[in-house]
Amino acid sequence: MARKEVTSIKWPGRPLSRAFFARAATVVAQQLLNKILVSADGRAGRIVEVEAYLGAVDPASHTFRGRTLSNAVMFGPPGHMYVRFTYGMHWCCNCVSGPVGGGCGVLIRALEPLHGLEQMRAVRPRITRDRDLCRGPARLTEAMGISGIQNGIDLVGASEGFTIVDDGMAPPRNPVGGPRIGISQGKDLPLRWSVPGNRHVSGTASQQH
Repeated sequence: MARKEVTSIKWPGRPLSRAFFARAATVVAQQLLNKILVSADGRAGRIVEVEAYLGAVDPASHTFRGRTLSNAVMFGPPGHMYVRFTYGMHWCCNCVSGPVGGGCGVLIRALEPLHGLEQMRAVRPRITRDRDLCRGPARLTEAMGISGIQNGIDLVGASEGFTIVDDGMAPPRNPVGGPRIGISQGKDLPLRWSVPGNRHVSGTASQQH
């Protein structure tokens, strides 16, 4: 297995604390809106869309049937990154939340690119509009350089290549809520939230409400 990147990250604001992630996934998800996902190489994007996954009570959760070798990170300490390979072709980035053993987390669905756009364009050369660079969970992991190598890194320490920063912008008072996208079970649960009016939110127009 390739070695995880170990690099100190500097970005205006403060990395989110362990206590931030140690709350219910539904709370963490909404509070993550408008925070910034930052890479040590300078790429950064504001989180504008998220989904919560609730472990053993949520049939759409990767941890619904219990702990396995592939989902073990989700049962560990909050504030770590869980990266999952889906559909045999895409990586998706999640933040572990809640207590140890809960198997809960938050999927980051979309970012508004802020910095390092040239790097993002270089790895996504087919994209013609910057608004599409990170508009969707698979797109954002590719644009940000996230893969299975980052599975399990500690976002709180800000020393393993990625962190999430609070730069002072508050979450929206009334985030847009709705059902999650691209799942077959638990799809009617209103566990997806986004920043109102943000053009970088993923999905079709009907899915954005």
